[in-house]
Amino acid sequence: MPAPVAAKRGLAARLPRAKPRLLPLILATCAVLALVKAQALLSAAPNGAVLVSPAAASSPPPAPAPARAAAPPAPLPEPVPPDPVDQAERALLGRLRERRSELEAKEAAFAARESVLAAAERRLTTRLEEMAALQARLETLERGRGEREEAGWRGLVKTYEAMRPRDAATVFDELEMPVLLQIVNRMREAKAAPVIGAMRPDRARSLTAELARLRAATNRTD
Repeated sequence: MPAPVAAKRGLAARLPRAKPRLLPLILATCAVLALVKAQALLSAAPNGAVLVSPAAASSPPPAPAPARAAAPPAPLPEPVPPDPVDQAERALLGRLRERRSELEAKEAAFAARESVLAAAERRLTTRLEEMAALQARLETLERGRGEREEAGWRGLVKTYEAMRPRDAATVFDELEMPVLLQIVNRMREAKAAPVIGAMRPDRARSLTAELARLRAATNRTD
């Protein structure tokens, strides 16, 4: 063995060996330095952009996750057949509503008709009252006219009763029969008999016949 090599081995044998507890301390120091360097790089990037290493930038983007297969649509529920009892109840309710509407319409028509009849009855009652008042007025006027007419006939009767029978008979022969009947019918028999006896026979017979018919009709009316 050459001398220099032997010298080196002897020197190494004489040097003290490093203790193994220094290795964790060295690793921790390296980790702290790497963390400080990463923070400095992040603060120096513009607008807070994240710096990516060239290896990471050149690497292809991750493949998108495969789309999940769409779930098949849920089956539609089977249609429930209509309940016959429910349908019958609905039909019955519909008929009842129609019947109620018909009854309400008839009731409204009856009410309107009753209102018209009541108004007509009131008008008729008012008309009857007016006619009754008019009839009473006419009767009053008729009684007044009859009284005046009777007073006029009584005046004529007194005039002819005061005349002599022959003079009265001369006038009676020329009077119209309706006027002569009204006068002789109102004369007292004691005054009428001499006048009729002094009249012409044919005139006296006609007067007697008409006077009998007048008094018979008056008796039937009474």
